[in-house]
Amino acid sequence: MKDAIHLHLSKRESQIVDVLFRRGEATVKTIRRELGSQTSYDAVRVTLRVLEEKGHVTHREEDGRFVYRPTMPLDQAKHNVLRHVVSTFFQGSAPKAVAALFDVADTDLDDDALEALEAQIAEARRNRSQRT
Repeated sequence: MKDAIHLHLSKRESQIVDVLFRRGEATVKTIRRELGSQTSYDAVRVTLRVLEEKGHVTHREEDGRFVYRPTMPLDQAKHNVLRHVVSTFFQGSAPKAVAALFDVADTDLDDDALEALEAQIAEARRNRSQRT
């Protein structure tokens, strides 16, 4: 499985994987409904087969229907994508990436959000001091 999954997918493949990550698992019918009626049942089915051949999704049979799910847990996929973004666009610098997130945030952070960030920074400091 590729580290940054969406970098190696077509637009349609990426849309289907997004549905599966949001839902956890889904049938072709459910995926098609989420993508909109412009996508045919056969197109979704064929794309899922391609995703399965690439190793990005798997399926199980339930009541005569295939139920698809991602092969990578969502937390791992998030981690891999963020690692790729930080490496590619921020020269591997987490502080630069975090600063950019503050710049593009739709709203200002409230006190609770700032306190949560401060707690995470304190935890990172504790972890760093334990390693040294």
